[in-house]
Amino acid sequence: MIEVFQKRRSTFLVQISKYLRYVFNDHFVLVLVFLFGFLMVQYSQLLRNFPKNHWSIILILVLMTVVLLGAGRIGTYLEPADKQFLLPKETEVLAMIRKAKTRSYVVWTAVQTILLVFLAPIFLKLGLSLVMFVLLLVVLAVVKWFIFAHKSGVFYTESGLDWDAAIAYEQKRKQSILKFFALFTNVKGISTSVKRRAYLDGLLKRQSKTQATLWSNLYARAFLRSGDYLALTLRLGILSLVLIVLISSKMVGVGLALIFNYLLLFQLLALFNHFDYQYMVHLYPVSGVQKVNNLQGLLRLIAYSLMVLQALALFSLKPILLLVVVTIVLTEVYLPYKMKKMID
Repeated sequence: MIEVFQKRRSTFLVQISKYLRYVFNDHFVLVLVFLFGFLMVQYSQLLRNFPKNHWSIILILVLMTVVLLGAGRIGTYLEPADKQFLLPKETEVLAMIRKAKTRSYVVWTAVQTILLVFLAPIFLKLGLSLVMFVLLLVVLAVVKWFIFAHKSGVFYTESGLDWDAAIAYEQKRKQSILKFFALFTNVKGISTSVKRRAYLDGLLKRQSKTQATLWSNLYARAFLRSGDYLALTLRLGILSLVLIVLISSKMVGVGLALIFNYLLLFQLLALFNHFDYQYMVHLYPVSGVQKVNNLQGLLRLIAYSLMVLQALALFSLKPILLLVVVTIVLTEVYLPYKMKKMID
């Protein structure tokens, strides 16, 4: 049993490690280096010119601490077939889950502690002594244990292991990891879900129902009702707006926002193959050029809508000009080039 779960764990880690080279490519590493240098400079400036009003800093530290306490999931590596084939080994599976909880707790507590130690100078500036800071780390580690104990409660019932809940939890955990790597490259094993979202039907009714807009209608429905595309757009869009508002240097904020816009457009290109599993769409009396043009129209609408929202949050001419120019290049040059490669 130990060998089975260890093999599953190593197989999954090897799988995601292969995607790391696509995440940390030369360009992204260069961006991360400049971003890290910028953050270090801002951090040193904060410590040298520490504000007299501490409430904003305390609020940020509290929010970061809460996020760190809630971060982390328990990797059980259960699979759907285990409900049948490992049912006689339920006692051993429960023991493996307890070990997985402990392992995940140690890993995420280490991450939490390292990040808080990195912020130790701020805590000391706020008046905490070194002993009090160490005590705070210990208390947070204890709280983390109770949080993980609460998270593991979903696995159990009064009679033993809740197989359905445990398997669903693990599938959701893996999907969240794979979807992160899908921002940078094509990833195997991602499942999608569809939800109508009736409150968005008004947007679909505005679409003209003609042969020329056939693929526009299909892409719009996939974008609004798929469990991936709309949620991804909202997450990256909101994150880019938050960065623009919070970062004092508007050029840096625009640079980060453009990176998110690029990642979003790259990911939304997957809409091109979204309906390939439907054999009937290959019988439509429309050309492939129309399919490309319709997708480009939808992506233009999304890109320019984000650009307008980001420009409204800037209130500065030069960053807005940079945002507009790069967005036009992405939508009018990069997208046609990338889609031509996909067709070829």
